Amino acid sequence: MREIQFREALREAMTEEMHRDERIFLMGEEVAEYNGAYKVSQGMLDIFGAKRIIDTPIAELGFTGIGIGAAMNGLRPIIEFMTFNFSLVAIDQVINSAAKMMSMSGGQYSVPIVFRGPTGNAGMLSSQHSQNFENWYANTPGLKVVVPANPYDAKGLLKSAIRDEDPVIFMESELMYGDKGEVPEGEYLLPIGVADTKRQGTDVTLVTFGKMVKVALASAEELQKEGISVEVIDLRSVRPIDYKAVVDSVKRTNRLVILEEAWPLASISSEITYHVQRFAFDYLDSPIIRVNSMDVPVPYAPTLLEAILPNAEKTIKAIKAVMYR
Repeated sequence: MREIQFREALREAMTEEMHRDERIFLMGEEVAEYNGAYKVSQGMLDIFGAKRIIDTPIAELGFTGIGIGAAMNGLRPIIEFMTFNFSLVAIDQVINSAAKMMSMSGGQYSVPIVFRGPTGNAGMLSSQHSQNFENWYANTPGLKVVVPANPYDAKGLLKSAIRDEDPVIFMESELMYGDKGEVPEGEYLLPIGVADTKRQGTDVTLVTFGKMVKVALASAEELQKEGISVEVIDLRSVRPIDYKAVVDSVKRTNRLVILEEAWPLASISSEITYHVQRFAFDYLDSPIIRVNSMDVPVPYAPTLLEAILPNAEKTIKAIKAVMYR
């Protein structure tokens, strides 16, 4: 099977869907003439023209509102944020218009729109460009929140997101755009809300999503050398969450570590911890441990970044702790 980059998988998903459905268009900063800030939309302007690959001013609130209005009137926009840090300028439109419109209109209006772009730390970008927003948006009824971990998942999940009748937040990682992985030539879709077991294991369940999946797999590989078998579950979406996959795994392994880049308070790991203690408490042989970023603004200096972010060393330490080693 061929290997392509994460950015190429996203591009293929959008291109295939735009060929399939002329109502779909892409709009955002630098998506057209510059071929995308991270070259995700490279060449798409030449294929679809300026009416469907649309450059915008630096005005997230404005073009997000335009996209939502277009979706309410029968089109299917893809709105690219150069980073989800910039989505804060548009968060009123996302939460108070896109997420609530179906409910507020009594089902008369759906908002089939995808908001996509990078989230989280990308190295030496300091506090205002390094935040994780998965748990923020997952807190909002009416939204779906997808966080793929590899090119295969990215393509299949983005195609499903574009076809979804609800607004979907599709979160990527700037550090993953160059990652390569196997992606089939033929069309495929992946369901939103279904977790994937990236590695089978018997001793500990390690739950994560997004770029932290790479950290989880590296940790599991290292611990295998010491005879510790780690099952790695990639949530793939954090709204909806595949609770059943997590609980079923914990019932087999009896131990749980949750790895997440976001800050610890009110995080996805907090939610998973609550759910497992509620529905699998009697199966746990040790307390659940979470591995998150430290509860501080993200610093610029590489040494400080290394100190505050989750990594394999911290993950391995947590797994050994639940194993009482």
